[in-house]
Amino acid sequence: MNFVVVGAQWGDEGKGKLIDILSQDVDITVRYQGGNNAGHTVIVGQKEYIFHLIPSAILRPSKTCVIGNGVVVDPKALLEEIDGLKKRGLPMTNRQLKISCNAHVVMPYHRIMDQLRETKRANKIGTTGRGIGPCYSDKIGRMGIRMIDLLNPLVLKSKLKDNLNEKNDIFSKVYGHQRYDFKKVYTEYLNYGRKLKTYICDTSLFLNEAIDRNKKVLFEGAQGTFLDVDFGTYPFVTSSNATIGGVCSGTGVPPTKIGKVIAAVKAYTTRVGEGPFPTEFKQKMNDMIRYKGHEFGSTTGRPRRCGWFDSVLVRYAATINGASDLAIMKLDVLDGIETLKIAVAYKYKGEIYKDFPHDLEVLSNASIIYETIEGWHESTRQARQYRQLPLNARRYIERVEKLVGVKVKYISVGSKRDEIIVR
Repeated sequence: MNFVVVGAQWGDEGKGKLIDILSQDVDITVRYQGGNNAGHTVIVGQKEYIFHLIPSAILRPSKTCVIGNGVVVDPKALLEEIDGLKKRGLPMTNRQLKISCNAHVVMPYHRIMDQLRETKRANKIGTTGRGIGPCYSDKIGRMGIRMIDLLNPLVLKSKLKDNLNEKNDIFSKVYGHQRYDFKKVYTEYLNYGRKLKTYICDTSLFLNEAIDRNKKVLFEGAQGTFLDVDFGTYPFVTSSNATIGGVCSGTGVPPTKIGKVIAAVKAYTTRVGEGPFPTEFKQKMNDMIRYKGHEFGSTTGRPRRCGWFDSVLVRYAATINGASDLAIMKLDVLDGIETLKIAVAYKYKGEIYKDFPHDLEVLSNASIIYETIEGWHESTRQARQYRQLPLNARRYIERVEKLVGVKVKYISVGSKRDEIIVR
């Protein structure tokens, strides 16, 4: 059976570790959206690996990893990631890694535009400045440059000239920024194409043919449901569909070939950047959980905002993603906390919201109705079976299941590969 791993909060749910574990039982892992604004951290033994574009399943040399057409690719960042993995002993052949010829390319002017736009905003989005949004804008505006274009000098020249004619006027006249030199950018990106040529192919055909041969495929999303451009806390979102809807458009695999959906959540909640966060902790608790859970962005190093588990949020994510299983990550971070809280509803101007509201005014100003649950003092780190967890930890998990309406199958109790319980 083919399956999808999606984030059911604001990203950073621990999907990298989960995907690393699940990938041992599949043949192919494919990333379907986002760019190098996302980061997945995996710890194997004493080694830490941070991935931005390549699926973390690349750590298993017998597996194939695919970067789908729904991903926007910064070729410079990708080559740095490939070279870094080669230096750590991974072969990185075109059997191991395949890149969609239809994936759009992050250009240098996208990164600068991303940063300049943020300086003009009264309400900051909290963008990573990696050029992801402007790249997707050009894709939708039908002026994007794709990976296959890097392999054709005539096509690249024509597209880049058109783009720079417009971009340079915007940079110089609107932002007072220097203009881009065509020859320099053209030469740089042709060179990237030469270096990446061996990996570039029609991945939609590759994936469908593999599935027809009964190969198992794992689809991995970046970010999380509430950063989805359609269903997230807009406009404080990413520029792509991080939900299950992004799988088909981002890979070319039809929904009839997709099986179960695993929704990954933390045992609490985190968010990076700006935007509403109803269950956010007060400063003291925020600092404590942040340092205990190492809550700093894999991509930017930015400190994450932390808060109580929000069942309103996760139940909505489970619904729109069709989640068949939940994976609760970082349960161990809650070890030793006297009393835990779970958000069960929002209240604003006398109205109770048991379902997730999309009104930014409500999300930004609502008070939270919590259930309290007694915590546990024992460590969960050594547990490898569900019955080995402290009683109150099991009660916490079972209450989450009841509130969200989805069974918890995976429970992570540490950052290492083997620190996980499968029910």
